[in-house]
Amino acid sequence: MTRKKVKLAFIMNDSARKATYKKRKKGLMKKVNELSTLCGIDACAIIYSPYEAQPDVWPNNIGVQRVLAQFKRMPEMEQSKKMVNQESFIKQRITKANEQLKKQIKENREKEMTEVMYQCLTGKGSIANLILPDLNDLGGLVDQTIKDISRRIESLKKDTMGKGVAATLESVPHRAHVSVGDHASSSNIEMVMRGHVMQAWEKRPMVDPNMSGMSGMQKTQWFTDWMNNPSEQNMGLGPGYEMAPFVDNPNLMWPNHYFP
Repeated sequence: MTRKKVKLAFIMNDSARKATYKKRKKGLMKKVNELSTLCGIDACAIIYSPYEAQPDVWPNNIGVQRVLAQFKRMPEMEQSKKMVNQESFIKQRITKANEQLKKQIKENREKEMTEVMYQCLTGKGSIANLILPDLNDLGGLVDQTIKDISRRIESLKKDTMGKGVAATLESVPHRAHVSVGDHASSSNIEMVMRGHVMQAWEKRPMVDPNMSGMSGMQKTQWFTDWMNNPSEQNMGLGPGYEMAPFVDNPNLMWPNHYFP
C-alpha cells in the first residue's frame, strides 16, 4: 500500500505537531546514519526543539564537534556553496514551481492550438474569431506540422528505395557477387536495378546452343561462313557481350561439339 502524500504546511494542532516531530526526528536520525554508513562520509545532526531543553545530536557530542571543526576549516566560499536556510529553501521551491507552471502552460497551449487546427481541417471550426496571438501560435504550429510531415515522407521514400534495392539484389544469381555498400558505385546499383548484372568471367556461349542439333553438313557450312566473315551476327552474340579469343589446343579433335 502506497503512502499518502503529506502536505508540507505548519501543523496548527499542538499535540499533532509534537507527535509528528518525534516521529520525524527518529526518521531523520536514521537517514543520517544510513547516509554516513553507505557513502562513507562525515555527517552530523543537531536538532533544537521547544519540547526538550537540550538539543538532540547525532552521532554524539564528540562526533558533532569533529564534523563542525572540519567544516569551519573550509574556505567561506565552499561553506556557503550549497547552504540553505528556511527562506532560501522556500525561494528554491517557488522557482521550481514557477518553471513547472510555465512548462504546463506551454503544453496546454500546444494542445489547444492542435485542437483548433484539426477542427479547421475537418470544417468544424474557423479562424474568424481568433485574435492575433492565437493566429501567430496557430501559424507556427502549422509550419512545424508541415515540416514533420515532409521529414516523414522523405524517410518513407528512403526506406522504400532501400527495400527495393534489397529485393533486387536478392533476385540476382549468387555468382553475380554484387553488393550495395560503401564500396559499391552508383553505376553498379543502377545496373542491378535494371537487371543487367554480369560478371567478366561469365561469358555467353560463342554460338547459339541450339546449334548442337545441326547435322555435320550444317556445322561445316556454318564454320566456313564464320571463318570468311567472323562477326557477332553469325555468332549469336548479344549486345554488350565480349568476344572471347580462341586458345591454342594441342588436340587434333575439336574440343567443342559445335564444330564439325
